[in-house]
Amino acid sequence: MAIKKRIRLKKSIQKNMVFLFWTTLFTSCLIFSCFQISSWMRDNHEIKKINEDLHDEIEVVQNVEEGDLVDENIEPSDYWYYIGIPFYEVSFQELSQKNSDTVAFIHMENTNINYPVVQSKDNDYYLHHAFDHSKNEAGWVFLDYRNSLTELDDNTIIYGHGRLDQTVFGSLKNVLTERWQQNRDNYFIWISTPTENMVFQIFSIYTISKESYYISTHFSSNQEKQSWLDTMKGRNISPIDVPVSLENHILTLSTCQNNNGGRIVVQAKLIKKQAR
Repeated sequence: MAIKKRIRLKKSIQKNMVFLFWTTLFTSCLIFSCFQISSWMRDNHEIKKINEDLHDEIEVVQNVEEGDLVDENIEPSDYWYYIGIPFYEVSFQELSQKNSDTVAFIHMENTNINYPVVQSKDNDYYLHHAFDHSKNEAGWVFLDYRNSLTELDDNTIIYGHGRLDQTVFGSLKNVLTERWQQNRDNYFIWISTPTENMVFQIFSIYTISKESYYISTHFSSNQEKQSWLDTMKGRNISPIDVPVSLENHILTLSTCQNNNGGRIVVQAKLIKKQAR
């Protein structure tokens, strides 16, 4: 009888240990998840607050002066439509006082993209820091460290996290919707720098697995660039159908689509600029 009692006691202890293990594991996972959600919400709130404060202090204005059309592929029948597109600009003196890494301002219609653009010595810093340099996993909107907006490269890239609350580049996913694509006035990206205002026209919208080809910045030959342009335009899943040529300077917006490395990509060509 004593042996049976010891066996039952041993089994009971084992069951309690298993129960304790799973209870501890579940509790730990729950606490970790709550911490992660809390951190995610805090980061999003801080990014929203920083951007709202910036817009309270720095006015984004429309400049309706005509500027110069620089794209030779614009149809004559569309000339006045493009001439009538305004520019957007801000005071860079104020922005630079707040963050000396500021290089541009970006605006897109029917998205929440209305941000100062920063640039660091690498493409890592602003993945984890906000505009005010505070540690923040929501990051900020930033220019590829290889690019310059003073002299445009073949391809200029701007990145931002695809946050679920639509901060940073989270609202870039709007371009994938039929409603957004049906409005022709959405097909533009406005970039303003301390020396120039620019308008880019979107020619390709697509999603893709993580790769480095679409974020090439320079090409060694016209043949290499043409092949790249053909590939980028061939990926387009939207009804936008505009020509793109070797003479065009390209702007690429890139954000994460999912946790598996997917990307949402928007590519546009420079069509109009204005010296400031």
